[in-house]
Amino acid sequence: MRVGAAGSDRTSRPTNTGGHVPAIRPALARGARGTGRVLRGEWHAIVVDPVRRLAHRGLPGLLLAFVAAFGVIFFHDLAQHPAGATWVRRLGGVTADLPLWLSLLRTPVSLYVPALDLPVWAGITQLFLAFALAELVLGRARTLFISYATTLAGTLTARAMIALGPDGWWGLGLPPEAGQVLDTGPSAAVVGLFTYLAVVRRAPVVFTLTGGSMVWESIAIPNLAGREHLIAVGAAVVLGVLHTHGARLRHLLRSLTVRRTEPPAARRDTSLAPAAVPAPPPPAPARAVTSAGPRQCDGFRTSTRAGTP
Repeated sequence: MRVGAAGSDRTSRPTNTGGHVPAIRPALARGARGTGRVLRGEWHAIVVDPVRRLAHRGLPGLLLAFVAAFGVIFFHDLAQHPAGATWVRRLGGVTADLPLWLSLLRTPVSLYVPALDLPVWAGITQLFLAFALAELVLGRARTLFISYATTLAGTLTARAMIALGPDGWWGLGLPPEAGQVLDTGPSAAVVGLFTYLAVVRRAPVVFTLTGGSMVWESIAIPNLAGREHLIAVGAAVVLGVLHTHGARLRHLLRSLTVRRTEPPAARRDTSLAPAAVPAPPPPAPARAVTSAGPRQCDGFRTSTRAGTP
């Protein structure tokens, strides 16, 4: 009898096999819905909205993209000849051993000077796509500013790394021979534009493809160009965060500035001042007194009919 009861209890008891599956399914469903919303938002921000703007503006809305692409083609064809290569290097060749004023003067032209050891048509395609997308989304002025700022950040950081030397600052320095290597050219601007667009448009896929590829490049090929690309990514992230949260950051800095400029004694007095006591409520209005005056009681009972006590 006991054995049978134990067997019946064992068979009627529910098993826990696969009991964690019902708890995981809602989490997976929420994750899938969240991923779908993010990808849909990125598709509209990176593809749908720029295509609508292109349909509204037409080809004049891609002026910077055409100028950048034709500029790269022109300088690449010019550099195929010995005399042309000399002039291309004099006009747009930026190295870290140049004087600072000359590097700043050549940096705008260096945006159109491609690297001769890389496939030019692949670079032109990336350049055209980056400038076209940025011009449609950001406008011409901000596109030029971001491309120039990210390129300049990489150039100046390279000069600082060479000034530190190969043994300076945890191995981030570079040997003096790196000062003769040509700048990255338009690739830093392309990386900076894509990264900035990914930050301001909240596009994690574009950011992963851009920043991840630059990190992989710097690890696989640890050279000056890889470091300049990483600096361009960092500068674009900072500029994108400042643009996205600029009002909040300005408000925070303004409050900190006001707090610091306030005298310490005033802050101490205001912190130690007693709490304000609320004013007492106004007195209630007095009741109106009739002309006959208040009724008095004389202790006798008066008859209302006879008028005698």
